[in-house]
Amino acid sequence: MDDINFAVLGTGGIGRRTLEVSQDKDNLRPVAACDRHGVAVDHDGLDVDELLAATEGNIASDGGATAAANNANGGVKQSGHDKGVAASVQADPTETPIEDIIDASDAIDAVLIALPNFEHDFIPRVADRFAEADYEGVLVDVLKRSRVIDLLDEKADTFENSRISFVCGAGATPGLLTGAAAIAAQSFVEVKSVDIWWGVGLKSGYEDNRGTVREDIAHLDGYTIEDAREMSDEEIEAVIDDHGGVIEFEDMEHADDVLLERAGICDKEDVTVGGILDVTSDAKPTTTTVRVTGTTFDGETGTNTFQLDDDTSMEANVNGPALGYLKAGVRRNRAGEYGVFGPADLMPGF
Repeated sequence: MDDINFAVLGTGGIGRRTLEVSQDKDNLRPVAACDRHGVAVDHDGLDVDELLAATEGNIASDGGATAAANNANGGVKQSGHDKGVAASVQADPTETPIEDIIDASDAIDAVLIALPNFEHDFIPRVADRFAEADYEGVLVDVLKRSRVIDLLDEKADTFENSRISFVCGAGATPGLLTGAAAIAAQSFVEVKSVDIWWGVGLKSGYEDNRGTVREDIAHLDGYTIEDAREMSDEEIEAVIDDHGGVIEFEDMEHADDVLLERAGICDKEDVTVGGILDVTSDAKPTTTTVRVTGTTFDGETGTNTFQLDDDTSMEANVNGPALGYLKAGVRRNRAGEYGVFGPADLMPGF
């Protein structure tokens, strides 16, 4: 495969780790990245180490004391007009980061949208902006909510006409686990249920994983995505404290259900997703497991089980597959296949 130039929208936990992981993936060259206050573009390839340093705590304004403390704890992203991406020597401050990436997109093969989807139509609206600017390439997201998939499917004709290949839900779950369920389902002529149970340990806590944790809290009973969007950081941290730093989720509105249905695996009502988030430890509080139960051609009922190793980090299971699906999307795009693809529609590239 020829080299792939790609951009990352958003340099929170997912965006920064994507840039880091890309250095160990063949044929990938990160050429642009942004957050709300800064944009960095270099078509010869970004200096990822410098950019990561700029988006984390070693650019603190106190001469390095805060930097040393943050780095000792794994690095906490600095935010504000003069911090984050804007603090990189490769970057410029901006009030229009997405537009700046779009302006440079003629030389960008793929864009990973690593932005929180706190309005259900936010990521689809971002995609519209690329289509309206006549971008031709691949857009990838790691969104979680089922209802967003329908919004993207409604735009399939727009993407096809614009020569865009949109890969949706391409992280861990949905993403890696959706693909695993699709493979496990091949043993059966009828799938009765798909049960996904995940465990995530994030010792770095809410501070360094704001979007991910906030979006997960929206799945708790009594909360909505609108509630999570409007809550202050202090209110989010209070919810975490109320649960002792370990939050269990059941029957989440997770896009695996719609993505498996659109791939013809099973009805969305037959998919359940839940899990445990622990922000006090990097150790997983439970083993991430997919169970696919169905009936075989000879009338037997069985369950195929897929498990992720407990020592493999959440970042590895999200960002590795996201970049793999990005590569698979570029293959489809270069072959002239455009529209909306889910993780069960294509396998990630190594």
